[in-house]
Amino acid sequence: MDFQRKCPPKIPRHKELRKRFGLFLAVVIVVLVLGVAKTAIHSLGLEFLSLNPLFTSAIAGAIFIIGFLLSSILSDYKEAERIPTEIRVALEGIHDDVLGFVAGKENFDFQILRDTLAGVVKSLTAGLGHDGNHADMQPALGKIDELSALFVRLDQLGMPANFIVRLRGAQDTLRRGVLRIYHIQRMQFVPSIHILVQTLVAAILFLLLFLKTEGSPESALIFGFVAYMFVYALYLISMLEQPFRKGHNSLDDVSLFLFREFEEKVK
Repeated sequence: MDFQRKCPPKIPRHKELRKRFGLFLAVVIVVLVLGVAKTAIHSLGLEFLSLNPLFTSAIAGAIFIIGFLLSSILSDYKEAERIPTEIRVALEGIHDDVLGFVAGKENFDFQILRDTLAGVVKSLTAGLGHDGNHADMQPALGKIDELSALFVRLDQLGMPANFIVRLRGAQDTLRRGVLRIYHIQRMQFVPSIHILVQTLVAAILFLLLFLKTEGSPESALIFGFVAYMFVYALYLISMLEQPFRKGHNSLDDVSLFLFREFEEKVK
């Protein structure tokens, strides 16, 4: 049976802009609030910290630690971008191998296999949604386990052993991919470093708020730039830690369009 591949629907311009600049706008709002607080503190004369050479050293050290954390998280993010392709290839392999073997055989209901494969995709995407806290992979693993009974049935029907080995290898690829998603979504990279980064950013912002300034436009721009850099880094770290964040209207999450296309195909 031939399946027509459909082009993904084009995202409306306003939704694409909201996804692309959503994080930027959220950070800008926080920076504006900090700017208002800085203006009030300066107007009330509450600034009590003088500029010290150690202050620039503290900012440089914080930037180094944040860069180290981001580089570690990005390695998991790059791996996460490859996982949907590996899972899609395994799903296609199982579907096509079984379809080629059972074509014309009336004693095997191929629709059961299609429903099971579609169930894997549906459970996976649902587990990555808000209801599953973006990390509920148990239903998807259960659907993958259901393939074992179908493979036993195919073995009884006389499927060659090398095909059974291929199918079980594809099943293991599915398990590996889903479990890797499960691990990435649930685990936090070195929690102590996260606490260190968060406290450093809070300390830097505190120093900036109460640092004595002239109230000139130049000092306001410098304050806004430094605050924007640190606040944006915190938001970015929190987003990259869970690369599969279905339903967050962000372009930074790993796309699941390969799963949606496969689900449409087997339907």
